[in-house]
Amino acid sequence: MKRFFWWCAGADDTILDKCSKSEHIKYAGIGATVLFTGLLASISGGYALYTVFDDALMAIAFGLLWGAVIFNLDRFIVSTLRKEGKFWKELLQVMPRIFLALVLAVVISKPLELKIFDKEIQAVLKEKQAELAIAHKQLVGQQYVEVDSIKTEIAGIRQEVDAKVQERNRLYDALAAEADGTGGTGKVGKGPIFEEKKRQYDKVDEELKLLQANANERILQREQRINELMQNYDETVAEGQESFSNYDGLMARINALDELPWLPVFFITLLFICLETAPIFTKLISSKGPYDDILKGIEHERTTQEMQRVAERQQQYDTRKTVANAKFAARTDYEVDAKREEERLKSDAHLEVVRESAAVWKERKLKDIHRSPDTAAELLNDGEENGYYNW
Repeated sequence: MKRFFWWCAGADDTILDKCSKSEHIKYAGIGATVLFTGLLASISGGYALYTVFDDALMAIAFGLLWGAVIFNLDRFIVSTLRKEGKFWKELLQVMPRIFLALVLAVVISKPLELKIFDKEIQAVLKEKQAELAIAHKQLVGQQYVEVDSIKTEIAGIRQEVDAKVQERNRLYDALAAEADGTGGTGKVGKGPIFEEKKRQYDKVDEELKLLQANANERILQREQRINELMQNYDETVAEGQESFSNYDGLMARINALDELPWLPVFFITLLFICLETAPIFTKLISSKGPYDDILKGIEHERTTQEMQRVAERQQQYDTRKTVANAKFAARTDYEVDAKREEERLKSDAHLEVVRESAAVWKERKLKDIHRSPDTAAELLNDGEENGYYNW
């Protein structure tokens, strides 16, 4: 178990075997802190994914992966921190790593905060769902304003029928009064005036019957349209209600968490920041021990050996380069000398050819002069300015 914690701390167990027991305990504690931070991150990441997908198997797989990533990062941060006995210099060196640890702490703490304050978040979500449902219902109602206009048309049709009924009733009362002598001409009986009023009444009554039949058909059509619109309205509202009832995802929970009092949430986040930065500060506040001295010596020795090997390889390269340059220079000199010798031989051969040609020409011309005295004069007067070269 102790060696496992050493491995979690990124320490070299062969070096720790040479150190005192206090060094063993120190690095075992650092390794345990790194391990538990990774486990906490695994739980947090798994719960976050379970909140989103509601799948336990996927949440476990992601939680293990996320915990391994955080564990590896913490192990890397701790293992790369070198103790030199200068606190402020070391603190300045680990500032980027502390910043990274703060970011990881916030990421790890957020899902667990959602679980801790789950009841309060559920209350906020229910209020938000109710607000969204009301707003959605109002928005849908604005899209179905046609229902109000259709109802207005139906009311207008019924008013038209009522007006015609009132007109018919008024004619009927006048007709009755004319018949019993209580109105009109004041004569009892069915005279010419009665017949005239009877015709008016019959006409209006017939118009009323036609209007009522037409009005009933028009009202029925409009009521069917209202039923269709109201059915669509109810379906749209029901769909909205169903979607709002599922308004409890990760983003919705985070937004609801932000609406809660900040102080309890801040303390939870601060707790996880302390846990996440614990490995770094544990290593940072610990005193410089034998492990650090031995490790520094080994790294310095390996660095020196590597630098020496690099210098040797550079020297070998320089030697090979010098030999190659010397070979190239010697070959160049040899080729230049060979070219010069070739040109010299060509020049000597050319000169010898010229001399032989001149001797042959001389001999031929002397024979010509000896053969005929006039030949000398011809040779002198042949107009050849460069006859010597025209062999």
